[in-house]
Amino acid sequence: MQTSLAAASSMALAETAKSLPQKSANPALGGGNFKLGLVTYNLAKDWDIPTIIKNCEATGFEAVELRTTHKHGVEPSLTKDQRAEVKARFAGTKVRLLSLGSVCEFHAPDQTTVRKNIDECKRFIELAHDIGALGVKVRPNGIPKEVAEEKTIAQIGAALRECGEAAKSARVEIWVEVHGRDSSHPPRMAAMMKAANHPNVGICWNSNPEDLIGGSIKPGFDMLKPYLLNAHINELWKPEYPWSDLFKLMKAAGYNRYCLAEIPDTTDPIRLMRYYRALWLAQCKG
Repeated sequence: MQTSLAAASSMALAETAKSLPQKSANPALGGGNFKLGLVTYNLAKDWDIPTIIKNCEATGFEAVELRTTHKHGVEPSLTKDQRAEVKARFAGTKVRLLSLGSVCEFHAPDQTTVRKNIDECKRFIELAHDIGALGVKVRPNGIPKEVAEEKTIAQIGAALRECGEAAKSARVEIWVEVHGRDSSHPPRMAAMMKAANHPNVGICWNSNPEDLIGGSIKPGFDMLKPYLLNAHINELWKPEYPWSDLFKLMKAAGYNRYCLAEIPDTTDPIRLMRYYRALWLAQCKG
């Protein structure tokens, strides 16, 4: 009975997603030739900026998303001069300072908490502008059971729209990670995009098991494709996730940005990164 209810709910959400307005001009779609990058969570959490650049250049990783709270220390508390220094460190290197990985989230029932996260997101937007980053990653982190789902999705959408306006002024994008229990279901993420309805707000594909609908990745990808601005990938060795299908869908969509590896720490990062890139290339060609 529970399985039937879950299937019915998924079908209802999918029907809702079909009516979503299409994003008119997505800068991430067109031309293709996406590249490999790195999220500092968790492999590079203890690296400073020179180490991040050195290790990425040595292994062919071409971009980086700097996650908040990590050793690199790229946070909204930086002064104007410190921000200029961060930007200068990446200038002229083979590594693009692509994005900032915040943990700002807007699903909480408590409105004070939501406002705090919106204001924090705006600080990350200002930081991204000052250091030359393209995106600020935010996320949902669940759907509270004590609040009607429609209300939560509308609330998330309104918060994203406000952040999107700030991002537009700063020439930055808001990337909503497909994240969280229940909230990571593609039809729910699509509904959040509909509620936000802002050209500077899109999604960060996160390579979750929940991406599969009816055993296929295609329905969920097609729902979110109009909003695709960034992508996180993880353990490419896991056979239960259809990596080759994902990369084929990205190619067909003309995705032209980065797949950012979000992988665990290791005592031999250079060796791991070289192997990871080799496997990524093999999957992309498969």
